[in-house]
Parts: sequence; structure tokens; C-alpha cells
Amino acid sequence: MRARTKRLWGVGVAALLLASAAALASVALRQHADLFYTPGLIAEKGLPDEGKRVRIGGWVQTGSLAYGDAADMSFLIEDNTGETVMVSYTGIAPDLFREGEGVVATGVFDSDGAFTAENILAKHDENYEPRELKKAGPAAS
Repeated sequence: MRARTKRLWGVGVAALLLASAAALASVALRQHADLFYTPGLIAEKGLPDEGKRVRIGGWVQTGSLAYGDAADMSFLIEDNTGETVMVSYTGIAPDLFREGEGVVATGVFDSDGAFTAENILAKHDENYEPRELKKAGPAAS
């Protein structure tokens, strides 16, 4: 074979491998991507497919947090549209989780439209200060 033909075959094989890798990555990412929804987006577009893993984000509505047996809890997530989503969760909530604060819950909707969270992440701003330091007050100079 001539050098030109070898080079052409090499470029062709490299292009085929690159296209295969891109297709494989695309399929893998599509299967494992958690879509992010807000209560307003759910009200606008409807519920995601039953059993599809999604993330719901917003603020924990003040006065909506209710504790059940053992480590069960339920609460409403709201956003600036006025829409809410009821979330039920079994487990220990993060330390920063409280009413009026930001939260991202990962879980699934069932056939009745109820959201069951598998994981809860509490959000805070860049000015986070632990409760223990807030009680101590400003440092004396």
C-alpha cells in the first residue's frame, strides 16, 4: 500500500472510533441525566413520566414541614410562581434543611403524581455561617 492510502485508512478508522465514542457517551448521559424541574415548570408542562428520576428545586414553604413516624417527613416546595409540589422523604435531613430555605430533592413521581424523594440537598448562600457561630455574636476586638 502507498503511504497516502495508509494515511487515508488511519483517518477513516480514527473518525469511526471518534463517532462511536460520541454515540456511546450520548446514550450513557441520556440514561443517567437527572432533569431539573421547578414547581412552576411542572404546572406549565405537566408531570414527568412515572418512575423517571428527576430533581425538584425551590424553597421549603413555611409551615408545610410535617414529621411522621420514625424518619418520615413531608413538605411543600414552592417557587416564585406560587406553584407547589408535595414531597415525601424518609431519612435524615441535612443540617441546613429548614423551612424557608432552598432545597433540591432527587426522586420519582408515582402514578398518583406524588413525589417521593430519595435524596435531599439543602442550599445556602455564599454568606453561610454555622448556627454555633451565630449564637456567639461578633468577635470582640
